[in-house]
Amino acid sequence: MSTQNATTLYFVSDLHLGGDGQLQICDYIDEFVAFLKELEGKGKETELIIVGDAFGFWETTTVSGTAKLDEIVKHHTAIFEQFRKTGENIQITLMVGNHDYDLACYPDYHEKLAAFNIELDTSVSVIREIAGKKIWIEHGQQIDDFNASPDYGNPYAQPLGYYITETTVAGASRYSKFGRKPWLKDIRSVDVRQLPDWILSNYFYNEMSPIIRWTMAPFLALLSVTLLALAAQALKHFGVIDVNILIQNRLFSSLGLVGDLIRSTLVLSMIVWSFVIAVSIPLFFVLRDVRKTLKRMQILPATNDVPLYVPDGGYQEHAEKIFREDPTVAAYVFGHTHDAFLTVKDGKAIINTGTWLKLLKRIPVIFGYLPAVYFPTFRLNYFKIFEEDGDLAIEYKEIAKEPESELSLFQRLLIFGRKPEPGRHIALKTVLPH
Repeated sequence: MSTQNATTLYFVSDLHLGGDGQLQICDYIDEFVAFLKELEGKGKETELIIVGDAFGFWETTTVSGTAKLDEIVKHHTAIFEQFRKTGENIQITLMVGNHDYDLACYPDYHEKLAAFNIELDTSVSVIREIAGKKIWIEHGQQIDDFNASPDYGNPYAQPLGYYITETTVAGASRYSKFGRKPWLKDIRSVDVRQLPDWILSNYFYNEMSPIIRWTMAPFLALLSVTLLALAAQALKHFGVIDVNILIQNRLFSSLGLVGDLIRSTLVLSMIVWSFVIAVSIPLFFVLRDVRKTLKRMQILPATNDVPLYVPDGGYQEHAEKIFREDPTVAAYVFGHTHDAFLTVKDGKAIINTGTWLKLLKRIPVIFGYLPAVYFPTFRLNYFKIFEEDGDLAIEYKEIAKEPESELSLFQRLLIFGRKPEPGRHIALKTVLPH
């Protein structure tokens, strides 16, 4: 583990530059170049540390070996030229992530990156010292069994995540051009646990025949009204209310024949769904019994505590273990999970550096059983760690960026007034005392 003499540290991670096809398109070129220009005015006491996954080598399948970096440089010359200029005045250190794991396998990368004044550090973790306190820095992939290399530094020791990414993410980018919209290229911007739901959403809003979609939409909306009407009818049956106003109301009466048609449609829908619900009850018990049988025969797992991949699991425990083994470590910095946060416990800080990629946030629709809408967002950010009056100070800054309008009018109407869930709150300044 190498240390340097910088007194001010800046951290970013998970830029994911590169990839096949449209993955080479970078949404934040202007913002990142402006950030590097800001650092250009600093001195050698400043160090920028890129905490892994700067490049999407896993997603770059059209070239091989160190030519992958050449391909990325070709598509992002503005960023690399600014790296060269900024690196003349400050220290720039690049760490290895899982998506650019090749950096740890081929020595030629050191020279290639040095041409842009970037120092490559292939250590799994590095340590810096500020105000007499140590900062432990790592990308974090080795804590994630799904993406950890079983033999770090071996180009053939690739984890399961590599093969899935190479076939799904890179493949999705290549084939996105065949869709009505190139939504498949955003597969790396959605939480892996929401992929099935995201695919369904994009099929419905982007790929489904408009005729079928506009036929299904009122039907699914009718389902919501029908379920309410059924609930109201049950309340009427048990004497809780006097009348089912969803069926017997002045509005329908005032509409004449049209009102009678709407009422008849609703009543017919209630009959149909009553039958569906009646059939579903015994079916539920049958399916539950089948599931028990499959578990007993060990065809299904005995508990639900598995296989769902949770990318941020284990990092709290890992950080606490580091703090216990070396009490002089005051902060643990990592990336990988794309979820920026800062937590402080017992005077120790755990920092996740987030990502500069687009983030897709799931928003349920206002009404009906239509698929959720995935709203594009950005959380471009960096952390700064420095000494202040003998203490360790941590500053957090977000760089504002509005995503391009990607949603149709129909999608915007379905989520009218709703906003995506914000990321975790991060204080603009945190001071860790002695």
